[in-house]
Amino acid sequence: MNLGLLVYVVGVVWGLLRIDARPFARFVLAVLWPLGPMAFVATLTILFVASLIAFPLFGAAVLTATGVLWWAFT
Repeated sequence: MNLGLLVYVVGVVWGLLRIDARPFARFVLAVLWPLGPMAFVATLTILFVASLIAFPLFGAAVLTATGVLWWAFT
């Protein structure tokens, strides 16, 4: 079994057993629980991209580091 699927199934079972809600809400929350960590990653990504634009010195440093790494590994 895939590790990601195993983690998902364990999370669903945990949610079904531990959430104090009505059965339908318990089921929906248990099935949709991975959306929380994905939303966190999406938020961090958006903030990082915005920081590249909002802080030009940081953006230039990231661009320079990316160029050096691309040159070094190709």
